[in-house]
Amino acid sequence: MRKSMAVFFALAVLAAGGAAWAVDTNTLTVRASVVGTCKFEVPKTSTLDFGALDPSVAVDKSVSTTTQFWCTKGVVTGPFTSGQGLYFDSTKNNMRDTASGDVIPYTIDSLTPDANPNVGPGTTRTLTIAGTVLATDYTGKSAGTYADTVTLTINP
Repeated sequence: MRKSMAVFFALAVLAAGGAAWAVDTNTLTVRASVVGTCKFEVPKTSTLDFGALDPSVAVDKSVSTTTQFWCTKGVVTGPFTSGQGLYFDSTKNNMRDTASGDVIPYTIDSLTPDANPNVGPGTTRTLTIAGTVLATDYTGKSAGTYADTVTLTINP
């Protein structure tokens, strides 16, 4: 009996030792990254409206408008850029009257974000867009409705 007890004990030790030898571990690293992004809010349109330009009282006309955007928390805002528009002529942006074909040059003077911090999509910020039409650029133009389309871009 003593001998069988010793054999049983030896087998138990071997079995336990064999199980201990089979145990191993692995370190799992879990990670993700949050993409730094900026997006314009819907609707993704705004209008820089110079209104009625009266050649009899020709003055330079500067106007501004706003649009909304948001950026991921911690992202540095901008830069904001404006495209050349549909009627760009190698040196300047132009609004065009489709009836006469006349164009009126204009400038986009600034794209200025507010001073608020970026905190993510739940908190919108404001971008102010300013532009100018010079009096000398519209005094000899045909009566009509002038327009252009420009793409604004935000890069975080």
